[in-house]
Amino acid sequence: MPGNPSAFLFDEPRRPSLKVFSKVARLKPVVLVVDDGAANRELIRSYLGQIDCDVREAEDGPAALAQIEISAPDLVLLDVRMPKMDGYEVCRRIKAMPHGRLLPVVMITGLSQTTHRIMALEAGADDFMAKPVEGAELIARVRSALRLKELYNSLDGAEHVIFSLATAVEAKDAFTERHTQRVGESARFLGQCLGLSDSMLDTLYRGGMIHDIGKIGVSDSILHKPGPLDPIEVPQMQAHVAIGESIVRPLRSTSGLLPIIRHHHERFDGLGYPDGLRGREIPRAARIVSVCDAFDALVNDRPYRVRRSTEEALEVLRAGAGSQWDPEAVALLASELPSIQHLGAA
Repeated sequence: MPGNPSAFLFDEPRRPSLKVFSKVARLKPVVLVVDDGAANRELIRSYLGQIDCDVREAEDGPAALAQIEISAPDLVLLDVRMPKMDGYEVCRRIKAMPHGRLLPVVMITGLSQTTHRIMALEAGADDFMAKPVEGAELIARVRSALRLKELYNSLDGAEHVIFSLATAVEAKDAFTERHTQRVGESARFLGQCLGLSDSMLDTLYRGGMIHDIGKIGVSDSILHKPGPLDPIEVPQMQAHVAIGESIVRPLRSTSGLLPIIRHHHERFDGLGYPDGLRGREIPRAARIVSVCDAFDALVNDRPYRVRRSTEEALEVLRAGAGSQWDPEAVALLASELPSIQHLGAA
């Protein structure tokens, strides 16, 4: 492998997208109306005139996604049947965006069967309206969705604090610079290889980003010790998983990350910590992050040892497959490592 193996994911530093959807000071909430029919957009705009909001328009899915990427609105009113890309796919892509996960989407369609409502909810929609749109109902739903957005903004701000804490932990130690970023990216990539859902991919990335947040409660003398930890220091270091869980637990929007934070040091043979889980008792996301965490640690310097080559690191993982790590996760990382390296060079 050319160059420094520690750069196996990135050539240039990247930071997580922590922006809180377009929190640039603006006086009114912004509603994006997405419909291929100009008359429909104009009708909805006229109804929204009764609400103190700014209205933007997009005539199809790609145009809407481009607008959201540049400046996310506070609410999306989304038609289902459109050319180029239907509303279900648009909604899925919005929810997969780093700054679209908490963006409310109300789908509007003439398709009124229950199956269509289910499809909308499965795509990530927050609400569903049937055509023809009635003004009073639209106004009520928009006001409700905007109240939901205010709540999401407060949750997103709390998440920002948590991710900033994780970054602060990393900044304390030159040996772990960008470690969590690489772990999050590689875990998400392996999840893509497994065909996991967009929500699980987001969980893998965000969980990888903050899996070691509990180290903020561990003494620097332990974190930076150049030799093995003594019997008193070992449980203090191991406590970081419980500390991290306690930091993140109060925020309901990050509840899906808790299994990663708590269980990424479990072992496949049941000899890990904190709960001694074994095999598939260990949450799948934690098993994936554990392998990515171990590989990145192996190919980077630590206070107690120098980094290993890529080949040496893979040998360590393969030797521990089935005992320390999930053998399937180890095999997947080994087989996809060239693609991960290519992703980092892109």
